[in-house]
Amino acid sequence: MKVIIIDDEPKARKLLEILVVENCPKVTSVFSAEDLLSGIEMIKEEQPEIVFLDIEMPVHSGLEILDFIDKDQYNFEIIFTTAYSEYAIQAFDLSAIDYLLKPIRGEKIKEAVEKAIVNIGKSQINIKLEELRKNLNSSNFNKIALPVADGIKFVNFNDIIMLKADGMYTAISLHSKPEILISKPLKHFVELLDKIPVFYKPHRSYLINLKYIQEYSKKDGGYIIMDNNESVSISKDKKEEFLTIVQNIG
Repeated sequence: MKVIIIDDEPKARKLLEILVVENCPKVTSVFSAEDLLSGIEMIKEEQPEIVFLDIEMPVHSGLEILDFIDKDQYNFEIIFTTAYSEYAIQAFDLSAIDYLLKPIRGEKIKEAVEKAIVNIGKSQINIKLEELRKNLNSSNFNKIALPVADGIKFVNFNDIIMLKADGMYTAISLHSKPEILISKPLKHFVELLDKIPVFYKPHRSYLINLKYIQEYSKKDGGYIIMDNNESVSISKDKKEEFLTIVQNIG
């Protein structure tokens, strides 16, 4: 398996190469480039399976890879290496793009490479990169990337009615669209949508969009009815907080 590292800092390239060799036995060859354009030429020549790509480089940012390579040449996975802020990291998560935060640790490289190997050839990297670029240029993220059987589905926050735990899966109810079952636990989405104010967790099994609350009933200890007519339980310790929130909506 071939890997290409694109980073303008020689020490960073060398350290990453050492960590990849030490932690990723499936990697047989590691190449490196000092800027995006030479890295793209190397990608075309070597046809790697994985590219480690720094974002903040002089002349051309790593995000500009979309501008220099054809869509049919996206037959590799990208793992960004970045020292970006927490705000930018949310953009990566919502776009389902993998990244390593500098300083990089060996165990994280191993995890990222193993995940990339699973996704090679089926992750629609060009679509995810375009969405990432939009998110990074916007102060208002409005979409989430959902991994489905045939690729990635980008869904607007405003179209999500609720998310419901289903074991290690999550059922996502959408406005005017079929429900989607995602092979990630609800905890993943709770953390991912933590800073999106319209989402609220009234119970350990539910994450709801406050915009789609149809009714609150005091019967049976109290529960919520959503616009899709599904009933949502409220934990006893969340009831007072929930009522305060809904009374201040609008």
